[in-house]
Amino acid sequence: MKAEPASFDRIREALARPGDGSSDFDLNGGAFDTPTKTLRPAGVLVPLIARDGMLNVILTKRTSHLKHHPGQIAFPGGKVEPTDADVTAAALRESQEEIGLPPELVEVVGYLPPHETVSVFSMTPVVARVTRDFDKVPEPGEVEDVFEVPLAHLLDPENYRVQGRRWMGSTRYYFVVPYGPYYIWGATARICRVLADRLA
Repeated sequence: MKAEPASFDRIREALARPGDGSSDFDLNGGAFDTPTKTLRPAGVLVPLIARDGMLNVILTKRTSHLKHHPGQIAFPGGKVEPTDADVTAAALRESQEEIGLPPELVEVVGYLPPHETVSVFSMTPVVARVTRDFDKVPEPGEVEDVFEVPLAHLLDPENYRVQGRRWMGSTRYYFVVPYGPYYIWGATARICRVLADRLA
């Protein structure tokens, strides 16, 4: 069933409701669960911008030479540094560094519950409205491409598939939600699916 168009009021209301967190492992029945590890805090921005009466999500493609997650599709953001007040500050700082998004153009709409990553982060998605267009400037050492996906595409459950690959001797399953030439999977797809479920 196709998802209805989203509005910021509807998104804000959905994010205000309590909900469970997600993880890179929650499609695997606890096979990779290691609750004793210490998770490092991180914040990622889920930037929504209006285009012709509809909302788009701004995403990045990481450069292929990176040590961690090369070539993957990601939200702008990163780990909380000592100079960051909180996960929101980290998400805003990293978004400015990675794609040239000025913090003054960002209006926080709400938060999704933290997502536990395979790289041992507790990653909080900060859902935000980008109040006007800006010049996207990819940080060449980290970001290969900055692009947009219609939010309606990410809210439609029919666009999601579950795939798997071998990891640490077992098959780890994850969501994928492809869009054109972009293969969106893993934590990014999982966060998009959580948002879709909230707005269903």
